[in-house]
Amino acid sequence: MADEDLAALDALEREASDFNKDAEIDRILKAFKLDAYAVLDLQPGVPPSDIKNTYRKKSLLIHPDKTSNPQAPEAFDRLKKAQTVLTDDDARAKLDEAIADARHLLMREHKYTVDSPELKTDEFKRDWREKTKMVLVDNEARRRRQMKAQLQEEGRQQRKDDEELESRKRRREHEQDWEQTRDKRINSWRDFKKNVGSGAGVEGEKNTTKKKKKMKPIG
Repeated sequence: MADEDLAALDALEREASDFNKDAEIDRILKAFKLDAYAVLDLQPGVPPSDIKNTYRKKSLLIHPDKTSNPQAPEAFDRLKKAQTVLTDDDARAKLDEAIADARHLLMREHKYTVDSPELKTDEFKRDWREKTKMVLVDNEARRRRQMKAQLQEEGRQQRKDDEELESRKRRREHEQDWEQTRDKRINSWRDFKKNVGSGAGVEGEKNTTKKKKKMKPIG
């Protein structure tokens, strides 16, 4: 094969590779980000090995170091978060529960049973995905409200603790001031008693002198 042909083939492969990367980045960003299965393009119930392999392939495909697409970092971040959810037992269980709730709600709305043939149609699967979005949005809104309420309660408790701490600090400082001025108060009281005693003696002498001056001689 001529050098020109090889160069043209390489260029076509690079173009196809870039197209695949851009297409996958676009798909990830359009996927409902609260649904980790949708972000990784997987079906609920897949084994952990499928999650691991799919994440590895897609992360290598759209890694920001492997493409010039400016949206690659955001897509890669969403992919990583989805993989984290699906590899965490508790987080995945909550997601699976939400998906099951959506299916149950949809069946109840249409009065379907587990044997209804409609459950196997593409229409039901599409409606199921939409209902799953609604359930996940409701769950996320509830989680945020609970978090907000918790933060508010923690804030009130923190203010209460701060006020109690400040009150104890003021009492401690008052007790320290009272103890430090104890000797001064004692000395002041002694001086006061001493002065009072001295004043009473002088006043007594004055009264005695006055009485002696008023006495008249007999006869």
